[in-house]
Amino acid sequence: MPESGQLPGVYNIVVADEYDLFDHRVPVAEFMEMLRENEVPDEVCVVGLDDFFEDEDTVTELSRLMDRRANSLESRSPLPTIQFAVDGAFQRRQRDFELQSGDELYRLSRVFGSQIKRREHGWLTTPF
Repeated sequence: MPESGQLPGVYNIVVADEYDLFDHRVPVAEFMEMLRENEVPDEVCVVGLDDFFEDEDTVTELSRLMDRRANSLESRSPLPTIQFAVDGAFQRRQRDFELQSGDELYRLSRVFGSQIKRREHGWLTTPF
């Protein structure tokens, strides 16, 4: 059984100081380049998402890249394990989740779509 926040085949969204993170950590911009090049490693932790929400165009581009690479990630064997480690806390808002970072609230569905699920112990997952 995988550890919390380390489930293969889905995006794992975790609060950085509450879960074990992979040693291979990359900023969001580098992860976007990995998606463009279709070179996502088997295990990677993406950091800095909370800062990325400041730029609407960048959020849209990240979401588009993730959507475009979904099929290739889903068909890999073994399935990759991708963590997004954020600073802040998750808040439930109707059918969505928000990331509270400082005084700001950011809708996670803007990046990950609407299929976000809360798992045991408070971490979130969403399909590729």
